[in-house]
Amino acid sequence: EEVDEVYSELVRAFINLRLKPNKDLLTGLINKVNGINRANYTLASLKAVDDVMLKASEVLNNPEATKEEVEAAVAALTKALAGLEEKPVETIKSGDTTVSVKTGDDSAIGATAGLTVLGLIGLLFNRKKTRKE
Repeated sequence: EEVDEVYSELVRAFINLRLKPNKDLLTGLINKVNGINRANYTLASLKAVDDVMLKASEVLNNPEATKEEVEAAVAALTKALAGLEEKPVETIKSGDTTVSVKTGDDSAIGATAGLTVLGLIGLLFNRKKTRKE
């Protein structure tokens, strides 16, 4: 009688036993999403990723998640990441003064070039004088 009872419990445990799905790929994708530079992407595409990310996090944190749920979360997150749209790069049109950046002072370059030319001219005149003498 005691053996039958233990046997019944063992059979019930075995029937309820199921393999836990591997969540490593899902964890890696979630880490990838957390590591992206959000400033580089459009708000609409980031919202789509965030929506999928919430569902994927729920699956990741659910110890009872099935293999199918994990695979669906991986597929949805992969698709959302592929759909990220980069923000367009702003280009500066010629003559546009609203977005200008001063990169240096031109007077120092001009002064240096002028002094170099004067020095070379002085050197040439000095050589001519010494050759005539």
